Amino acid sequence: MNNPFKDILAKVSNLGSGSSPNAVGIDIGTSSIKVVEIKKKGGKAMLETYGSISLGPYADTDIGRVTNLPTAKIVEALKEVLKQSGTTTNSVVLSIPIQSSLVFTIPLPMEVKEGGDITSIVTTEARKYIPVPITEVSLDFFVLPEKELSYEEANNPDLPKKISEKTEVLVVAIQNDAITRLREIVSGCALEASFFEVEIFSSIRANFEHELSPVLLIDFGASRTKLSLIEFGMIKSYHTINRGGADITDAISKSLSIPFGEAEEMKKEFGLYGSPVETELAGIIKVHMDYIFSETSSVLLGYEKKYDKTIAKVILTGGGALMKGLKELTESNFHGEIEVGHPFSKVGAPAFLEKVLEATGPEFAVAIGLALRKLQ
Repeated sequence: MNNPFKDILAKVSNLGSGSSPNAVGIDIGTSSIKVVEIKKKGGKAMLETYGSISLGPYADTDIGRVTNLPTAKIVEALKEVLKQSGTTTNSVVLSIPIQSSLVFTIPLPMEVKEGGDITSIVTTEARKYIPVPITEVSLDFFVLPEKELSYEEANNPDLPKKISEKTEVLVVAIQNDAITRLREIVSGCALEASFFEVEIFSSIRANFEHELSPVLLIDFGASRTKLSLIEFGMIKSYHTINRGGADITDAISKSLSIPFGEAEEMKKEFGLYGSPVETELAGIIKVHMDYIFSETSSVLLGYEKKYDKTIAKVILTGGGALMKGLKELTESNFHGEIEVGHPFSKVGAPAFLEKVLEATGPEFAVAIGLALRKLQ
């Protein structure tokens, strides 16, 4: 996916374009940092190296826990993962975490077109959605394409056409403090960043091919679950559910009276299939997944009512997408095709790594998406 917000991203990065044929994508999450380096060879992106590091130890806590580290600790961890993974270039791109940004759509009168005073109109309307002073964020927007006629509407002259009186504008607002923090991280690691990108766009680029029907992308993170409703590669709606993998692990730890680290290992080893020793495990996980899927169903219902369209496919991504039994549980909750994202399929890699990359791909989606854009 090409990010429509090129203007804002050019303004907030402006850190140097870099001339290296290699690109390193860096995804700084709440529980880990993921790094992917790719290189353009013969017109194709090839995998050079990848790696991840848990942030828990840098906060003197368990691996898998959500952290809120100071910049100096992030710099320390990032230097370590770059060293361990053996990256060969200082030309990098970084993700902007969704908790530091807002992505939303606003309706405007159909006669409002690009150009003229649309910028001031969007800025004025966006103030209603942004809970902080407008001076504290960097703002950009993209006018979404008008709704296409359905096959039935286009081929039946007697069928009434549903003509919208509004045009939708997709708006992104990024906290200026988040940009400042990323600049400090880049400087502290002696790196050169070409741009920053809101993580949603990177994830879409890594997980999507040429989807023609509406798709729901569910990103299972450590601290939250992110829902993106996509049409023709463009976000139509975005929502966050404040429950993630770390919450599930914490519930397992408390319910079974075991350390967080042990609960994390059990979750990874057995997932929704359950443990032969701790038979409560699957039930504990399912309680949380039922909540997430209930919230997701409400979001889908609102989307279907608003746009009169149904979701044809659900793509699972993020580290939590790897949990055993999750795909099957998703299939029992939603209609349509369900698949687990395979971001590493977008880059060439040795055949012997195929199974490993497929198994770990979802948690590297953002880092891969970032690097792919750098090579475009």
